[in-house]
Amino acid sequence: SCLAGFGPFGEHAVNASWIAVQELEKLGLRDDVDLHVYEVPVEYQTVQRLIPALWKKHSPQLVVHVGVSGMATTVTLEKCGHNVGYKGLDNCRFCPGSQCCVEGGPECIDSIIDMDTVCKRVSALGLDVTVTISKDAGRYLCDFTYYTSLYQSRGRSAFVHVPPLGKPYSAEQLGRALQAIIEEMLDVLEHSEDKINCQHEH
Repeated sequence: SCLAGFGPFGEHAVNASWIAVQELEKLGLRDDVDLHVYEVPVEYQTVQRLIPALWKKHSPQLVVHVGVSGMATTVTLEKCGHNVGYKGLDNCRFCPGSQCCVEGGPECIDSIIDMDTVCKRVSALGLDVTVTISKDAGRYLCDFTYYTSLYQSRGRSAFVHVPPLGKPYSAEQLGRALQAIIEEMLDVLEHSEDKINCQHEH
């Protein structure tokens, strides 16, 4: 699977999402998972180029994007990405003229991963990090990237928002939470695919 965190932007001179992703890389995932890690610049046009290139290069089972939200106080699993409403300027002072990700694309695309299940399972592990669910990734680069990735992968993407470092979690806590979240996501994905394959056989 591919894991992408974001680079610095605005007041986030150090982006907690990238730090958390690097922590997870140190911790690693289970042995059968091939992990590719990327830092994504906070630029619409780079995202539009990079996401399809990642899918082409790795054909991953799943791409997990991690972003920071100054408003978040929990680790938040995003259920869907939105196509329209991108007015915020990126690090290049650019925003899409159409204010949308994919002209003519659906308004909203859901992840094929059941985030409610992932949230329940991770919460049951008793980590020192609270995990919640959201249906609005914020109409900035996080949401834009998520939609672009969901569109490209027909839903085989996930997005996790983390709070800024120390508000309240350390890099290590965020890394451990991501590790648990991604392992549960892969598990949920594998089970839903087993079900689909069974239905095809009968």
